[in-house]
Amino acid sequence: MSAVGPRPLVALVGRPNVGKSTLFNRLAGRRAAIVEDVPGVTRDRNYADVDWDGRALTVVDTGGFEPESKDHLIAQIRQQARLAVDEAAAVVLLVDGREGLTSVDRSVAELLRRAGKPLFVAVNKVDSARAEEEAPLAEFYRLGFGEVHALSAEHGRGVGDLMDALVEKLGLPPAPLPDAHREPEEVDEADRPQGDIRLAIVGRPNVGKSTLVNALLGTERFVVSDAPGTTRDSIDSTLLHRGRRFVVTDTAGIRRKRSIAQTVEAYSVVRAMKAIDRAEVVACLLDATEAGVEQDARLLGLVADKGKALVLVVNKWDLAEREGATQEWYRSELGKRMPFISFAPYAFVSAREGRGVRRVLDLAVRLVEQHRARFPTPQLNELLERIQAEHPAPFSRGHPVKLYYVAQVAYAPPTFVIQCNRPEAVGDSYRRYVENRFREAFGLEVPMRLAFRERKRGKRPASRHSPR
Repeated sequence: MSAVGPRPLVALVGRPNVGKSTLFNRLAGRRAAIVEDVPGVTRDRNYADVDWDGRALTVVDTGGFEPESKDHLIAQIRQQARLAVDEAAAVVLLVDGREGLTSVDRSVAELLRRAGKPLFVAVNKVDSARAEEEAPLAEFYRLGFGEVHALSAEHGRGVGDLMDALVEKLGLPPAPLPDAHREPEEVDEADRPQGDIRLAIVGRPNVGKSTLVNALLGTERFVVSDAPGTTRDSIDSTLLHRGRRFVVTDTAGIRRKRSIAQTVEAYSVVRAMKAIDRAEVVACLLDATEAGVEQDARLLGLVADKGKALVLVVNKWDLAEREGATQEWYRSELGKRMPFISFAPYAFVSAREGRGVRRVLDLAVRLVEQHRARFPTPQLNELLERIQAEHPAPFSRGHPVKLYYVAQVAYAPPTFVIQCNRPEAVGDSYRRYVENRFREAFGLEVPMRLAFRERKRGKRPASRHSPR
């Protein structure tokens, strides 16, 4: 099992106030976009990774698309939507089933037709079977895009049918049917990731990404400027370090949302996300003079959610040292503000002076070995026995929670399934305790996944890798 590649991008497009953000939140499974019954609330693209029946894709919510408007804000929103469509594998045109087909809908449809992407017409606010009978669906069929999907984003009605059609059109392979009580299938050595180390360099604008890449490559490979936004695309370069071949991707800076309206910067967000998807190790540059601002937290959360190995590269350390900063202070400050990436190692560098930059590659080599590692099942279960003996799981309604067996089921990131009698009773604090013990035992500095699954059989399964 190799590192996951970029997910296909599905753009939600339509005029203001047709329910794009509501549909986005429905698909994302959380309130990830502001929902308000006022046109123009969503001004920037909003992204979420979605797993639909095991198929992986990314959904992007765009601002209202009004092709005829001359208003400056609407023009910015229109540009945002166009850029999302440019990057998308498929587009969902959302329209309002209560209002019927409007001239703006027709104009949007014509613009989308020219894009040549698979397009799905979704008629929103069709909250019941009776509403579907009364909705003017024939008007939307006349747009000529094939099937029209009547749905209610607010109530979830018809959303599943739309998603089924999307994954079928995109050719995403179906996932095997899950069996909650099947023994965990351990990873096979033949599936272990191999090959080049894909390293993405990400961070806010003007933290020194291109300067760092130039220092790593030993050549002026990229334009370096003090002006934010100089790097417009994600660009790959290769280098050799200690016998390992790296594919290094320099990405444009990820800006705060209100600054993202410029065309050249709007492209950067999607491309940086794709670079993170393609990477196995992400080097996130932080400004040594600012210990963990909100933008850094959002970006680091994205990297952690995607399960990528992470190097925290604190750049401009020469400036911070002159002000009396210490590495211990910086680690402590960042740890308080962002405890969710406490596992990640640090590299304190001055990219401009070339100080410490090779440590980024050394750490990447170390992390990729952990990310791709296979942990022997006997050692895992010995550790599980020690954990239970030293700190048993809390009782559930007077009954003990028993942990029977653990197996590694995936690489990159390492993923473990623990079979137990009452998985629902394993709270967050005990999960964190078990994860910390795994990290201590195996020296893990990369994200890891830990799942608890019920096993009703009393017999402990034998590892398929153990001698017979």
